[in-house]
Amino acid sequence: QVQLQESGPGLVRPSQTLSLTCTVSGGSIKTSYYYWNWIRQPPGKGLEWMGAIGSSGSTYYRPSLKSRTSISRDTSKNQFTLQLSSVTPEDTALYYCAASKTLILAATNKKLYDYWGQGTQVTVSS
Repeated sequence: QVQLQESGPGLVRPSQTLSLTCTVSGGSIKTSYYYWNWIRQPPGKGLEWMGAIGSSGSTYYRPSLKSRTSISRDTSKNQFTLQLSSVTPEDTALYYCAASKTLILAATNKKLYDYWGQGTQVTVSS
């Protein structure tokens, strides 16, 4: 059973970089054939897929966020990380990490993903 846990600051100032880490247990991010995703849900809105890193280390990004997003991994710690630069209050959301066996570019339904973290609230405010 794969388990994921998000961690990071709950408050980020505008124009700064948001950085979140997902710690994975029960499966290797390097050898398990999963895509490791970052998904967010702004208040009152639906799920938004942000990007993913595959077991090979290849990365995939939502086009509208690509210029501000970076996903990386630390295989020694079995963690993958999201960095979102130049944040604004519109980046306030519940941020999730999730695992999927296929690359899913539109997080329309939680059931499309195999495993989820519990989510972490990030607020962008001065």
